[in-house]
Amino acid sequence: MTTGGMVVDFAPVGQLLVDGDRVCCHLCGRWFLSVASHLRHHGWTKAQYIEAFGLEIGNPLSGEATRKRRAAALTARRAVEPVIREAQRAARGRAGDGTLTAAAARAARGRAHPAERLAKTLAALATVDPAARAAGNRRRAERQRARTEASAAARFGFPTFAEYVADRLASGMSMAAVSREAGLHKDWVARHAPAPKPHHTDVRLGPAARAAGHDSVAGYLRDAHLARHRTVAAIAAEAGVSRTTVVAALAHHGIPMLAHAGKRAGAELRRRAAAATVGHDSIADWVAARRAGGATWSALAAESGLATTTLRRYAS
Repeated sequence: MTTGGMVVDFAPVGQLLVDGDRVCCHLCGRWFLSVASHLRHHGWTKAQYIEAFGLEIGNPLSGEATRKRRAAALTARRAVEPVIREAQRAARGRAGDGTLTAAAARAARGRAHPAERLAKTLAALATVDPAARAAGNRRRAERQRARTEASAAARFGFPTFAEYVADRLASGMSMAAVSREAGLHKDWVARHAPAPKPHHTDVRLGPAARAAGHDSVAGYLRDAHLARHRTVAAIAAEAGVSRTTVVAALAHHGIPMLAHAGKRAGAELRRRAAAATVGHDSIADWVAARRAGGATWSALAAESGLATTTLRRYAS
């Protein structure tokens, strides 16, 4: 590799070569008990050396024997120097309350992963079962998704993300509009939205259904078309939508479309009223019985209040 215009090829990047108690200098290839104390001869600092050769920031750049001697010396100094004891207490306090972790995270932010750390990470991952690693990644992704969903739902006053998405879609918003409002990517919302996108006819007929006191478009259509015998055109005019939308909504919810619903309902009411007038449950049975007794069509019409053409249809 080239460092500062100088070709360096004495030790691999991301690795500090160790031979017993000595370590190799990447810049000159010589061996020392401590490379850190040798760097001033090259005009380098420890921070520059570590960054240039992909070493971890906590690497002491020394052999095992040197590290042990320095640890023993520090232990001896701690016994007689209050300043060191106070510094260690402060360090333990920062480590305990998370201050040290936060500072380390800030210092590492934006800095490339050192080659030495990358090698250690890959070596550790190689010992982990792939299935267990995949399961861990899934758990982490699920936790992150839960936090994102909870944050988005709370911003708009909903207990869950599912209820937020369902409310926005029911009001006629598109998935893209929901994602823009929530500040999330549209594809992410589409993948993780628990509520399916409603049928386009439900979106258009939803306001009319709620105005009529119904919780669903299906209930509204059953009441209007089957119970109250409103025609498709009348429902469309009432809801402010096209006739095609109402026909599509009936088909989507499996509701049979009745032709001439209003006229047929009126005819059925008149038939029942006529049957009650003549004292029979069925006007057809009454017509058959009276005709068998020799009554004329005119007499039957006068007695029932129905037209002779209507009575003839019941007799057929």
